[in-house]
Amino acid sequence: MNNAQLEIQLIASLVAIACAIPGTFLVLRKMAMISDAISHSILPGLVIGFFITQDLNSPLLILFAALTGVITVVLVERIQKTGLVKEDTAIGLVFPVLFSIGVILIAKNANDIHLDIDAVLLGELAFAPFDRIYLGQTDMGPKSLWVIGTILLITIGLLFAFFKELKLSTFDAGLSASLGFSPVLIHYGLMTVTSVTTVGAFDAVGAILVVALMIAPAASAYLLTTDLKKMLGLAVSFGVFSAISGYWLAHWLDASIAGSITTMLGLLFLVIYLFAPSKGLIAVIYREKQQRTEVSLLTFLLHLKNHTEENERHVNHLQEHINWQKVRAKTVLDLALKNNMILIDNDIVSLTQKGDEFTSKAIDYIITNEDAQIEDMKDDFFLFRG
Repeated sequence: MNNAQLEIQLIASLVAIACAIPGTFLVLRKMAMISDAISHSILPGLVIGFFITQDLNSPLLILFAALTGVITVVLVERIQKTGLVKEDTAIGLVFPVLFSIGVILIAKNANDIHLDIDAVLLGELAFAPFDRIYLGQTDMGPKSLWVIGTILLITIGLLFAFFKELKLSTFDAGLSASLGFSPVLIHYGLMTVTSVTTVGAFDAVGAILVVALMIAPAASAYLLTTDLKKMLGLAVSFGVFSAISGYWLAHWLDASIAGSITTMLGLLFLVIYLFAPSKGLIAVIYREKQQRTEVSLLTFLLHLKNHTEENERHVNHLQEHINWQKVRAKTVLDLALKNNMILIDNDIVSLTQKGDEFTSKAIDYIITNEDAQIEDMKDDFFLFRG
């Protein structure tokens, strides 16, 4: 592995970490698509900043872009608060207009500089090591590495300094305000960090990969944990893993690095979406199947409690009386036996004392409809625990 390959992976990893931190809070605040809006709408801020400074390397470009990002958020919220449209519609109204203004400004006044639309949208990590910073005769390394590294250090510093405020305002804005924290100030601070991170990563990776790195790792982590610190750690880990594995996938396929990293992010999310222990698709399907079985078992036990006639409680007639298919009837019967809810004597099914107590409590639950009571019943009777 040569020096350029190492630098590309290091830049990609730093961008992934810098994006994962604000991205986690955006996902939790249900504002994931605002990152896409910011990543496109800051284009006029970049162009105006260049017109003023006439220098593509000026840090003022980042400041103007960040300001445009905050303006985007303000406009989206103002339109949304009218009550006439929802947030996604407001985003769809604002960022195309601002992005189009940026495109027009570039087309009319900046055709002779390296500020083209393709570079902004796509980026190219493979070229990042060639744009270097020199201090006298000393090579200080790639410019992107210094830019994103500085932004990352500032972001981490702000995270540690305002973690409690961010956490409170994200989960309970009312409590945050009552404790003296300003949710509005924290909100726009987060939007500013998001804007600065986005524009800082533009030159290296482009807007599309920035959005992917900001949302996909955080969304993946959200499916695995409800702890904010763990979610941040997982999001950072997923981002770095996808950045490095995506680079080597691109190297193996001789394909776009940004495209390969985004592909790895998508595959990682798909795997977690399917197999996450509690929120994954397979776990949800299993849980829904178990809940349907719970309802069937309760129906079966209520039927036994309400009927003393032997013909109503005969094994061969249960399917007919309760109107179940044979497989479903056998599943419920086996589950009731497994949990010691019933006895079978000469093919006649009867409730045990445990089954009778459980059914009586279930009737009380149906009457009172107290959610906590059904969980207590499962604990008391060890239902579905083998």
